Amino acid sequence: MSLTSATPSRRNDVIALVLLLAVSFAAGGLGSLATAPNIPAWYAGLAKPWFNPPNAVFPIVWSALYALMAVAAWIAWRKPVANMAARWRRLIPFFVQLLLNTVWSFAFFGSHSPLAGLVVVILLDAAVAWTILVFPGTSRAAAA
Repeated sequence: MSLTSATPSRRNDVIALVLLLAVSFAAGGLGSLATAPNIPAWYAGLAKPWFNPPNAVFPIVWSALYALMAVAAWIAWRKPVANMAARWRRLIPFFVQLLLNTVWSFAFFGSHSPLAGLVVVILLDAAVAWTILVFPGTSRAAAA
């Protein structure tokens, strides 16, 4: 079976998981291009609340989050549907929120604009809510 078949084979399951992980980590890597150079000077100079975690925590947490997002998309992708187009369409909200995750890094860090970051994060929250609403129809675990 191919990645265009309505029912994925075990091989296609693995290929889909690898692709979703690659896309997720590529989005994170692209966002880090705007983030990393701005941490030592611009971000370090921002007034942050006392509960702001140390900078060393962020790469660990975000790596785990990108992996979990990819696995959630993969779980949703695996659920049977009438055709493969419908299988990939259910992932549209996931790809939108992944794109907005990347855009946020450029809006906040790249533009040095907390306001632009806030605007993108509001859109991102809406996309995450959309993903959560779509995924329960395929998997409550993926939605969680």
